[in-house]
Amino acid sequence: MKTLKLKIATFGIALATLGVLGAGCNSLTKTQKGAAIGAGAGGTIGAIIGKAAGNTALGAIIGGAVGGTAGAFIGRNMDRQAAEIKQTVPGATVIREGEGILVKFDSGILFDTDKSALKTAARTNLQNLAASLVNNPQTNILIVGHTDNTGSDAHNMDLSIRRAEAVKSFIAAGNVANSRLSTSGKGETEPIADNTTVDGRSQNRRVEIVIVANEQMKNQARSAQ
Repeated sequence: MKTLKLKIATFGIALATLGVLGAGCNSLTKTQKGAAIGAGAGGTIGAIIGKAAGNTALGAIIGGAVGGTAGAFIGRNMDRQAAEIKQTVPGATVIREGEGILVKFDSGILFDTDKSALKTAARTNLQNLAASLVNNPQTNILIVGHTDNTGSDAHNMDLSIRRAEAVKSFIAAGNVANSRLSTSGKGETEPIADNTTVDGRSQNRRVEIVIVANEQMKNQARSAQ
């Protein structure tokens, strides 16, 4: 329900923005037009990845967008990195949308049931992801942990936080600067599937890694306009 509400709200903003463009296009500066186009794209992004990502990850991608020509510059950089991650991290689902990248791991790939210690097999995936992050230093990374609704709210929130922190620690050990990394634990609050089914609960147990441009890349993109 929360995801649906976010999509509806985002789509409404997009429609309102497009209305402004249509009504007063000639009175807008190039920067204002770019910002408006970027906001309008948010509705499209929400519709495309709303079923694959929780509100926190989706908001990070939309909120980090600059839009316009600068956004297109950032998008090309993200295209290259997304292709690299798809090639080197086979255990992940990689979704390239807007000006960001969503890298999603089912928790079963990374952790044993109800645990926050990384599986041995998970380490290769995260090592390869860390290598890509080192190769592309002009980005910030948000790591979001999620659970299904089995167990208490407090336990699920704590588990999601510990899992996000475990992924962050491992990536940081791969020479990714701590200043680029942040975490969020959402527990069971952002499901992407039906928690009343086995398959749905499996989809909800996941770690999302959001990659967006940092200020250095944004400034470079603006100067390239």
